Amino acid sequence: MTRYQKRIPRWKTVTGILLTALMLFPVYWIFNVSLTRTQDMRADPPHWFPWDPTFSGYADVFRDQLPALTTSLGIGLGCVALTLAISAPAAFALAKLRPRGAGALGFVLLVAQMIPSVVMAIGFYAIYVRLGWLNTIWGLILADSTIAVPFGVMVLTAFMSGIPRELLQAATIDGAGVWRSFRSVVLPLSRNALLTVSLFAFLWAWSDFVFASTLSRTADAIPVTLGIYAYIGNNTTSWNSIMATAAVASVPAAVLLVVAQRFVAGGVTAGAVKD
Repeated sequence: MTRYQKRIPRWKTVTGILLTALMLFPVYWIFNVSLTRTQDMRADPPHWFPWDPTFSGYADVFRDQLPALTTSLGIGLGCVALTLAISAPAAFALAKLRPRGAGALGFVLLVAQMIPSVVMAIGFYAIYVRLGWLNTIWGLILADSTIAVPFGVMVLTAFMSGIPRELLQAATIDGAGVWRSFRSVVLPLSRNALLTVSLFAFLWAWSDFVFASTLSRTADAIPVTLGIYAYIGNNTTSWNSIMATAAVASVPAAVLLVVAQRFVAGGVTAGAVKD
């Protein structure tokens, strides 16, 4: 038995289970509260399990929040499309064409990841007021893409840097130009990285609150992160409806993570090791 096949000590297993349970407890509490009746919200001690569950919160979600969920879906997909359209060609240029100033551009992209969203939202608001883009879905797609594009360029650049140049040289010998090589050789090989960038771009847009609350507060079509405010009033708050909305809104993200986890693992680690 090698050192990598040694049995894990029981205390480490127990510690891992406890830490996992601690991290997942907020998720459990969301579902618990979403099924708790209004009159039981302030019970002391609190109900750790919904013994008398109600589905009124979920009924409110499917009655009131479907337009908001549809809007969030459109914003998420639009952010994915715009992010890939910009980040994939940019990453290919940085990884294989090496234009002048590539190192400085990489540094700028890294710095862009460190700018707080609140600061960016204020800048976008000043620009959108002049352009008339406030309260538009396209405005939110563009704003969310500013978070996803730098990340996408860095991930795709790391992956494309590991693609052998011999493949591109063979494509050139066969008569393919730069664009054809990018489209027919590089993109198919970058599937894992593209899926990784797409997933994170969608999740950022799906869960965005700062840009939505700043740039689209009075729009007719609002994302679900703002639609949840419909259940918050001056005197009463429908906590089971709020938690039901959170539970329903988390389903697409959870499904995408489960389905794409294998591709995400390959895309994130790609380029970390050179042969």
